[in-house]
Amino acid sequence: MTSSFRVEHDSMGEVKVPAEALWGAHTQRAVQNFPVSGLTMPRAFIAALGLVKQAAARANRSLGLLDERIAQAVESAAAEVAAGNHDAQFPIDVFQTGSGTSSNMNANEVVAALASRRLGSPVHPNDHVNMCQSSNDVIPTCIHVSAALAVRRELTPALAHLAGALGGRERELARIVKTGRTHLMDAMPVTLGQELSGWRAQIENGLARLESVQPRLSALAQGGTAVGTGINAHPEFGRRCCQELSKLTGVTFTPARNYFEAMSAQDTAVELSGQLKVIAVSLMKIANDLRLMNSGPLAGLGEIALPPLQPGSSIMPGKVNPVIPEAATMVAAQVIGNDTSITIAGQSGNFQLNVMLPVIAHNLLESIRLLANVTRLLADSAVAGFKVNEARIAAALDRNPILVTALNPVIGYEKGAAIAKKAYAEGRPIREVAGESTNLPREELARLLDPAELTRGGIKGGTGGGG
Repeated sequence: MTSSFRVEHDSMGEVKVPAEALWGAHTQRAVQNFPVSGLTMPRAFIAALGLVKQAAARANRSLGLLDERIAQAVESAAAEVAAGNHDAQFPIDVFQTGSGTSSNMNANEVVAALASRRLGSPVHPNDHVNMCQSSNDVIPTCIHVSAALAVRRELTPALAHLAGALGGRERELARIVKTGRTHLMDAMPVTLGQELSGWRAQIENGLARLESVQPRLSALAQGGTAVGTGINAHPEFGRRCCQELSKLTGVTFTPARNYFEAMSAQDTAVELSGQLKVIAVSLMKIANDLRLMNSGPLAGLGEIALPPLQPGSSIMPGKVNPVIPEAATMVAAQVIGNDTSITIAGQSGNFQLNVMLPVIAHNLLESIRLLANVTRLLADSAVAGFKVNEARIAAALDRNPILVTALNPVIGYEKGAAIAKKAYAEGRPIREVAGESTNLPREELARLLDPAELTRGGIKGGTGGGG
């Protein structure tokens, strides 16, 4: 901004505003009052503000409340805001008044200024742009609209992409048998395909969880105005505004069943954040499994080799680190932390209004954006390109004493435990020690201890009993 100013007026008196700013007195006071973090409201939230103002102008025109020319000017100006043409005109800090009134007035003032220029006559931010609205229903509406669009357009496709990548590798690696692990200790064998199928199912369940919250996320507070009674709004305004938002976005929005709940509580935002946290937990598990399987290459598991993306050390030449899974775990930690903030903020509904709305919007949208971005990275730069060290996997599997579990129905648990201990102590294959310690024919031992067969579950034969 330049050093030249203009003087604006509001109910509290005069205030200097940068000459080239589209905003007015209310926004300027908020800029001065909240120099807290340097974080401004997210792009997706500003877009939702533009969409709501656009839909409101259409609804008010259809109801005969707003002059045709003014409505058209407001609608066009709001569309520019929704498209991101004026993001620099939204300078207010996230940590502002808890209702988000400052951000709503910021939108009203910017849209009014743009509409006034277009029309060639004054358009009022409150009387025209904010007609039939209150910050108290606009901001909760924008939280739902922005989150619903971000989930649909960004996160859901990213998760589907990861599920597809996992499914492809699952099929490709279906025949590679490896040592399973429980408690980080050797366990019965699984296939790599089976291991990846567990990851795929986690992501698919995450998609189902996101879908389950959509009916509540698409229910909007718009029409409740100040306290939920709809004071100063046409009785049809909320319904028509939702219809116009649906046309603008392709997402079906409806008025909330109860405006008092929609404005005083943020339970749906808390619910969605909880689903995002579950997805973060899933990504943390998948990323950590990839890191462990990649560990080494000599002193770790070394089962796979992730794509080498960058040098891993400023002092150790040749070291390459699992940077994408590490980024995924950090995103997961951030999302889990955001969920805690949203949970606390969700508790801050005092009578007819929640008063931590901006921080809910910021954290919710940040979680969606981070998860969408890192999910695609994990799919494309880790899952799709890791190479399998089949020789290392086969060698470890051959020495795995836990394979003796398959003999339990034939020789009994106690004898099986003795064979496993001996094989482990002597570093010998379990089949060799079992051949010395039982009367089972070599062919039957080979059949019973075939790792590939053991991944299919069930009792593989034998006479039972404790032998």
